[in-house]
Amino acid sequence: MASASKSFLADAGYGEQELDANSALMELDKGLRSGKLGEQCEAVVRFPRLFQKYPFPILINSAFLKLADVFRKLVFSVQSTGDDSLKPFYGLVLRYLNYHYLPYECCLLNLLPLEQDAVFGLESLLVLCSQDSSPGTQATLKIALTCMVKLAKCRPHLSQSIVESLLTQLHSAQDAARILMCHCLAAIAMQLPVLGDGMLGDLMDLYKVIGRSASDKQQELLVSLATVIFVASQKTLSSEVKTVIKQQLENVSNGWTAYRIARQASRMGNHGMARELYQSLLTQVASEHFYFWLNSLKEFSHAEQCLTGLQKDDYSSALSCIAESLKSYHKGIASLTAASTPLNPLSFQCGFVKLRIDLLQAFSQLICTCNSLKTSPPPAIATTIVMTSGSDLQRCGRISNQMKLSMEEFRNLAARYGDLYQSSFDADSATLRNVELQQQGCLLISHAIEALILDPESASLQEYGSAGVAHATSEYERRMMSVFSHVLEEVESLNRKYAPVSYMHTACLCNAVIALLKVPLSFQRYFFQKLQSTSIKLALSPSPRNPAEPIVVQNNQQMALKVEGVVQHGSKPGLFRKIQSICLNVSSTLQTKSGQEYKMPIDSLTNEMEQMVEPHNDYFSTQFLLNFIIVGTHSITVESSVRDLNGIIWKTGPKTTLLIKSLEDPYSQQIRLQQQQGQQPPQQPQPQQRTAYSRF
Repeated sequence: MASASKSFLADAGYGEQELDANSALMELDKGLRSGKLGEQCEAVVRFPRLFQKYPFPILINSAFLKLADVFRKLVFSVQSTGDDSLKPFYGLVLRYLNYHYLPYECCLLNLLPLEQDAVFGLESLLVLCSQDSSPGTQATLKIALTCMVKLAKCRPHLSQSIVESLLTQLHSAQDAARILMCHCLAAIAMQLPVLGDGMLGDLMDLYKVIGRSASDKQQELLVSLATVIFVASQKTLSSEVKTVIKQQLENVSNGWTAYRIARQASRMGNHGMARELYQSLLTQVASEHFYFWLNSLKEFSHAEQCLTGLQKDDYSSALSCIAESLKSYHKGIASLTAASTPLNPLSFQCGFVKLRIDLLQAFSQLICTCNSLKTSPPPAIATTIVMTSGSDLQRCGRISNQMKLSMEEFRNLAARYGDLYQSSFDADSATLRNVELQQQGCLLISHAIEALILDPESASLQEYGSAGVAHATSEYERRMMSVFSHVLEEVESLNRKYAPVSYMHTACLCNAVIALLKVPLSFQRYFFQKLQSTSIKLALSPSPRNPAEPIVVQNNQQMALKVEGVVQHGSKPGLFRKIQSICLNVSSTLQTKSGQEYKMPIDSLTNEMEQMVEPHNDYFSTQFLLNFIIVGTHSITVESSVRDLNGIIWKTGPKTTLLIKSLEDPYSQQIRLQQQQGQQPPQQPQPQQRTAYSRF
């Protein structure tokens, strides 16, 4: 090493003094930045010797950045001069560029055999830990299964062998280990379609065996294995599978186990199975709120089951199915409203179901609008009407105005889904993704209407297609994304080939609606269970003794409004997302004005202020200075929202109102009265009536 160091320094021309890597790099950098071309070439040639002496990745990266900067600046001068003496130096540097990528290639080659070693190691841990039910062993097994899920996600080609190992070990494992293994199977199958119909028979045989006792572990195992079965057969659930599950539930399970299995069926889109289980549980509850809750779930499952019989190009049947589904949904929303309590208002559930009802009504109206093209086609003089009116929409006849209303309705629904998304701070990621998919479905239909009928020339399909691309994490999401892609392809194909409007355009819209409805709706976890709970309590001062009475202030003074708040958490704070700061928005509007009319600027009529406050130990406080120049009654609204660690704003609420009565100050009132009296004309004396006695 010493001889190599001396030779390097001797060749470099820096004397006999030993230099470290940084000093040597700085000396070479000086040569690159020299104004003389010869010194620059010498510095470039000596870089390979530097790499041999100091083979550090950081040093190599820094050196190549400096070289790239030099060649980027001088590439045009080299090409213009055509000096042959510079070409050897350029080729020499290019030859050593592979040194930069050599460590990366070596790492890839070394990692390939490590994949199989990791799988073998995890399978060995699985076999050992599945035979012991001690807490320490179960903790180790949980870590190993978590690693299996991550390995299957980043290396999909290994998922099949992992699933086969889990299925093989399920038959001989302890009950506690079986529960964890079922959770692992469900997690892998949600990410990748690895559970085929051939594996369903083994799962059903195991389901018959484990349901022979009513212990807590057996009940938990029934739910876990039923979830795996639902994931394996999400598209269709045969009658034999339904019979086996119901028989096992009738023999050894309790009502809570049946409810959990029904909940998983609703989550996986098996609404027929869920409806039967909810129906059987209606007579097993003592509270009327629970009865209305189960009855609403039964009606929602029946409503979604009505949509499973939709067929392509069968529009009359589609209208009948949607009408039947809406009937059940209206019954369910009535029961859901009755199930809500002040402590549990079920706001997300009601909002989600109301949006689903409005979406089905919009779909039905769109199909009716498409069918109206047959009864009232565009008139023969449509071209003349367009030239006379100047509106290009008149070329489609009566259907154009109806399509415009439908497009606005779907855009409005998409905005409402966005509001529901922003208000669901405590929801899990799967629930939020489900809401986002519903929003994308509304935007897809509105975009298709615009591209096919209303404005086919300026509508861009590429913007929508690039915005909806994401990695699918569930079978429901995969099917929805597949429908989105298929509809976009059909719309783009028709948009290029045919001019609007024709029966092919309306058929494309109707088939897009049917394709979206044929995907069974997934009721995600947040619809049934709230794992994270976050609420904000606000206190305003000054506050009136009676909420109906206003606070009196004078119009020439500013009011200091103090806002205090407390963030309340549930049992698992920050499970999905954490609060970084609280956004407080204060606005005031004039409710009633006094009798006097004043010409005031518009800015004086309202107050609009916003502040970001970071809570300390879940407490926050701030103040606002408000002006009430206009005499009258004002209404103050204080609304709070939350910003998480990623900078996303969530409209969590609450919203508080306060009444303010602005009075005119006495001094201004006195001056105003004096000015009014001074502006009045002086009174003329009344002429005295002359009589016979007036001269005396």
